[in-house]
Amino acid sequence: MTEPTAVKRLSLMARLHLRERIRDRDQAIYGILFLGALVFPMATLFITGGSTAYISQAAHAGTWVLLAIGLNVVVGFAGLLDLGYAAFFAIGAYTYALFASSQLGTSPLHHNFHLPFFLMLIIGMLVAASFGALLGFPTLRLRGDYLAIVTLGFGEIVPVLSYNLPQWTGGINAIGGIDQPWLPAWITGPWAGANSVSIIQDATCRNPLAQTQFIPCFSFGFDPVAYYVLIVILIIGAVILVSNLYRSRLGRAWMAIREDETAAAAMGINTVTTKLLAFAIGASFSGFAGAYYGASFDLVSPDDFLFVVSITVLVMVVLGGMGNISGVIVGALVIYFILNTLLPSLASNAESLANSIGLGSLNTQKGDWPGLYGEVQRLQFLLFGLILVMIMLLRPQGLFPSRVREQELKHDAVVEEETVAEQVPSR
Repeated sequence: MTEPTAVKRLSLMARLHLRERIRDRDQAIYGILFLGALVFPMATLFITGGSTAYISQAAHAGTWVLLAIGLNVVVGFAGLLDLGYAAFFAIGAYTYALFASSQLGTSPLHHNFHLPFFLMLIIGMLVAASFGALLGFPTLRLRGDYLAIVTLGFGEIVPVLSYNLPQWTGGINAIGGIDQPWLPAWITGPWAGANSVSIIQDATCRNPLAQTQFIPCFSFGFDPVAYYVLIVILIIGAVILVSNLYRSRLGRAWMAIREDETAAAAMGINTVTTKLLAFAIGASFSGFAGAYYGASFDLVSPDDFLFVVSITVLVMVVLGGMGNISGVIVGALVIYFILNTLLPSLASNAESLANSIGLGSLNTQKGDWPGLYGEVQRLQFLLFGLILVMIMLLRPQGLFPSRVREQELKHDAVVEEETVAEQVPSR
């Protein structure tokens, strides 16, 4: 190896900071997640012989990742407990559904709108951010339990309104027939099951902005691979944006308010504006995810935005590690896997295990015994609770907490131990 070549390679390594990135835990997690996102669709198509069921499930998991990233801004960065986060998810979904379907034709407006999906992503984000600011304004002086109660009330109001405004939201019948996203062209390759890389331009679909004009375009058409690629791009954009916010002056102000709001105000931080921005930015990501959710499922129903959604996203944030973006992503994926893959298959796996070890009699229904399959199904949420308890006992700070948050928890634990030691009377 000649000396110029060695110097060139060293300068490239130094320029990319590869060693530092590998040693940094969060950068390593990002790298593993990114590589996994690239390999997953190709590996799944190869193993399953072209089935896209797992890719569709992964795309749905991406919706929860977006929700967790947004709630992490409110709970993890600013330290504001929000129990009504599903309301902003519903607002984003209904915003897209109303302006990308025939629902408004049966409303008092009597006029349909079919706006492009990518435009509605931005509009849904802005509408949800506006409602986030409206929610944050009357709660500026509230903290802790009182703030949680107010946000919980807001989270209950939105689904009830969705049920009781059938002319606008479809009520219990929901809103269906939602327009699919489309692109002027699309690049296909091995990741989509094709033998070679090529650009598709010969598909035709109707232009939503001009109902009588046909243009060359590619419609997603419920293609799981297309939605998977889209959600990966959206998550990457969200991670970059939130990471920059965390390192900015606004992010430092959020952390100051989280640690001590009174001290932050004394240092000159405008706590009113800072808290409003936390609610608005966190809600915007939820609206972002809601618009994507409405397009991918082609159905927006009030049953999809109940209180359990807010609690599930909060569990993802706490489990992954509050304040750490990479940890929150891992926490969202872990909880989604437990709720949608592990627990649903647990009953059939228990039944198969009993048959394989000679305990098939447990699968037979006798009296009040519903059989092993039915009993395990009954205990699904109990098992889910036990899993959460065990994880939080082993990792109370979360799977991958932020460095700052981890030091805060250690400091609080030391202070608590010292306080207990002082209260114990000496003999």
